[in-house]
Amino acid sequence: MYKSPCCRLTGFLGLRVKQKLVQIAPRCNQTARSLIYLHRRDPSNWLTYQHLNFLKRQYVTKNSSELHQRAIPKHDLNIVEERHAAVERQEERILAIDSELADVVPLSEDVNHETQPKNASIKPAAQSGAPLEGSASHLVTNKDEPPHVHVETEEARQARMDRQWKPLRVDVADLPDVYARLAKIKLTALVVTTAAAGFAMAPVPFDPLLFVVSSLGTGLASCAANSINQYFEVPFDSNMNRTKNRPLVRGQISPLHAVSFAVACGIPGVALLTLAVNPLTGFLGALNIFLYTCCYTPLKRLSIVNTWVGAVVGAIPPVMGWSAATGTLGPGALLLGSFLYCWQFPHFNALSWNLREDYSRGGYRMMSVTHPAMCKRVALRHSLGLIGLSTLAPVLDVTTWTFPVISLPINLYISYLAARFYRKGDRDSARKLFFCSLWHLPMLLLLALTCKKYSQGPEETASLTLTPPVK
Repeated sequence: MYKSPCCRLTGFLGLRVKQKLVQIAPRCNQTARSLIYLHRRDPSNWLTYQHLNFLKRQYVTKNSSELHQRAIPKHDLNIVEERHAAVERQEERILAIDSELADVVPLSEDVNHETQPKNASIKPAAQSGAPLEGSASHLVTNKDEPPHVHVETEEARQARMDRQWKPLRVDVADLPDVYARLAKIKLTALVVTTAAAGFAMAPVPFDPLLFVVSSLGTGLASCAANSINQYFEVPFDSNMNRTKNRPLVRGQISPLHAVSFAVACGIPGVALLTLAVNPLTGFLGALNIFLYTCCYTPLKRLSIVNTWVGAVVGAIPPVMGWSAATGTLGPGALLLGSFLYCWQFPHFNALSWNLREDYSRGGYRMMSVTHPAMCKRVALRHSLGLIGLSTLAPVLDVTTWTFPVISLPINLYISYLAARFYRKGDRDSARKLFFCSLWHLPMLLLLALTCKKYSQGPEETASLTLTPPVK
């Protein structure tokens, strides 16, 4: 078969390389054996895999181009720093219980723990036989004594069992309390109250059945949003003292159970608002669930913008109440939403100020943690905004002119506390501002309800609402 010159050249080079390898193989074998022999003679001067593997756990020094290892020095647990010259240390003498240890003399109880010579310790015992016999009899009696057995008390056993991991079983009797904490029942009650205030402030006749249905749907939507919020924040709530006892953190219910509860509340709630009230209110309820779970919850660990998004979420319930009563979004709905929007900043900023350590451990980016000066400034600014909104209410024909006058004292008081919080910035001023905000909002809504202004007379509005138009 015909072969090209290139194939011949390749075969020639391969033959030459093979011959060279055969010639140097014995020398390579000898060199490898010499290296192994040198390593066995002095392995400390060689860099081995063990050096690299434990490099993080050992101190490594290099002197005169040679690598030496020095193990991490262990602390002597028997050495106690004597900060005062009068401090003396004593050690318990361990009694021998074996007859063969009868000749062993106890160690000296010198303060400096200096070991005395062996002959000096035996010599006093050899001078007289009586002490030796006495010590022997003492050791014999100690041999007959039973060893000390530690008996665990019932309280200590219970405390030890509480510290251990153990599966928690859900008791049916505990489910109402678990669901209440999962839904944040106090926050849900506040949401329903503000929605009810928006319904009552609407300039239409009061419909009790529609009021109950809209309040129930709003409460179910709030329960769903709070449950999903806790589902997402389990690893972060476990680091905070304020939230470490929540049901999902403690494992009282499974995550699937919590999500099922949220679905069982959210779908009927939105459906009730959409079908039994009106589509606009149902859309606002679904929007509020989305904003709270998908916008506000993740933003808490990303940016301080979460506070403004949370304020929008809190401002929607009174708008839902107004739209449930009227079916539209009028100026009164936006005004009530603005009241809730401004109120939340002094309320939440004062609350988060005393929880800065908790929010920091949980990884939440709050104004009180990252921008403390802005936190105080925003609280003061929105407290003053409540005065302007109260003045705007009669201009928009929502209340009479009596409302700005009678609401001025409580608005001035919360503004004063916000200014005090802005000036001092301590825990006491933040606590006073927070507790003032708790009664300020119900009082403000109640005053607005007493000064409610109808666009038309109640009898005329009722006749227009109940009597269908004649064609």
